Amino acid sequence: MISKKMAKALNEQMNKEFYSAYLYLSMAAYCSKKDFSGAANWFLLQYQEELQHATRFYNYLIEQDATVSLKEIAKPQKKFGSLLETYQQSLEHEQMMTSMLNNLSNDALKEKDHATYNLLQWFVNEQVEEEANVSDIISKIKLVKNDGYGLLMIDNELGQRTATSADSAA
Repeated sequence: MISKKMAKALNEQMNKEFYSAYLYLSMAAYCSKKDFSGAANWFLLQYQEELQHATRFYNYLIEQDATVSLKEIAKPQKKFGSLLETYQQSLEHEQMMTSMLNNLSNDALKEKDHATYNLLQWFVNEQVEEEANVSDIISKIKLVKNDGYGLLMIDNELGQRTATSADSAA
């Protein structure tokens, strides 16, 4: 059985995952407006993945017979700067999410809540991949700097991203 303290913390994380989805949807719209359709596709898939993450927390809370507490989702920013700046903000956001998930994982261990700890390990591992993917994109954008052709090539590559089975595992 999950403690009220842990259920509250998971509800908070679930709501942060919903905010993450909202943030990535805003980034997708921004990139679309800037004619980076490939980046817009990439961020739209991130949006969908974050919704799946929130749903994973939702389902776990339901399975644990805990109360689900949905909160208001903060309004994300609408403008993000250059493509590089947009991905740098994405990386900063993912690093913040990693920190929160690590803290939650530590709390689950302190409470000897092994079921929740196991759930959180999926997220901890997912965050390694999330940060690596965004860091790779940032490196490529830095490599081409402001070269229009290079940015076009990267945008085309970003447009090739499709949802994977891991994305839909929630």
